[in-house]
Amino acid sequence: MSRVKTKRVLIVGSGDVARRLIPWLARRCRVFAVIRRPEEREALRALGAVPLVADLDDRASLDRLAGVADAVLHCAPPPGQGSDDPRTRSLLAALSRRASLPRRLIYISTTGVYGNCGGAWLDETRPVAPASSRGVRRVAAERRLRSFGTRSGCGVSILRAPGIYAVDRLPVERIRRGDPVLAADDDVFTNHIHADDLARLLGLSLFRGRANRVYNACDDSQMRMGDYFDAVADAFALPRPQRLPRAELIAQVSPLTLSFMSESRRIRNDRIKRELRVRLIHPTVADALKRLA
Repeated sequence: MSRVKTKRVLIVGSGDVARRLIPWLARRCRVFAVIRRPEEREALRALGAVPLVADLDDRASLDRLAGVADAVLHCAPPPGQGSDDPRTRSLLAALSRRASLPRRLIYISTTGVYGNCGGAWLDETRPVAPASSRGVRRVAAERRLRSFGTRSGCGVSILRAPGIYAVDRLPVERIRRGDPVLAADDDVFTNHIHADDLARLLGLSLFRGRANRVYNACDDSQMRMGDYFDAVADAFALPRPQRLPRAELIAQVSPLTLSFMSESRRIRNDRIKRELRVRLIHPTVADALKRLA
């Protein structure tokens, strides 16, 4: 049996993206998937993974993760508050309790670490400058992981993902509610990746990603946020959202939504094509919506 087939992979954060990957990965490796709720065990087994019940917010429950696998896919987000990511800290502490540390670790971060770039084009060499607390927490996690990789010799790769979408992850309900979006003069550039493509990038990074390397896990779309909502509305035969100037919109959307509407950037994805050798299933949002239609 080949080395690849005997590889043991631990998935931490077994949500939608990870579950899209597990069947593909289980044909190549033995997969262990961390879940918080015991009732989810059968669903993970059906996908081909060995479920492990543990909670990143409960450090005592993480002891069983030490030495389980020689590669880790870290898909769990930080908590919703603070300036650090104690979940990543707890995970690394648990993995370090055995001499047999993982040889590879892939982390799904966010393009929010770049902050507001005023619509400028950027690649992975752009310095991080998070404008939101969620971006600050992701930067803290990235730095902790890269430091761990340098100290331990574990090959850490980071995927910075933008807005993740799929047929069941589109803003249809928001459009039906009639929530407004920014007027064209105030609109921001937004970036996207289909959940299936992010899952593929996660798997390819495990085998092809370089150590201490960052990858922008984005598709080829070049869209402003309002145009994205218009495209989704058209695909579902819904009225397009009302466009409002930023000054009027502030009073009608949540602070979280407003924070997304305050960051504009266009992100290059040449590195995932060159180094991970990915061929995107959905190169653009328009392609995905055409298939849906």
